[in-house]
Amino acid sequence: MSSHHRPETTAYVRIIQQSWQRGQIEGEVTAANYQWRFQWHFRHGRLLVQPSLGRALIYEPLGRFLERSDYQLEPGGDYEFTLRSQL
Repeated sequence: MSSHHRPETTAYVRIIQQSWQRGQIEGEVTAANYQWRFQWHFRHGRLLVQPSLGRALIYEPLGRFLERSDYQLEPGGDYEFTLRSQL
């Protein structure tokens, strides 16, 4: 099996609001020509992503990024992670 370059897309995350009292982070994520808003309820491990168009492409990778990084994220902050697919 030859080694091919795996397709990748960079996803850009902006944190809009964070509430430790409610256990919630809100933000936007953009990848390729898609843009979504999300709410991450980190105490319950629940992620809501809108709109539904293309949501299946970002839901799992965004969830992994948020689980790994949620305590380091700050409102107004810009972050990025790599999707192992081409959007």
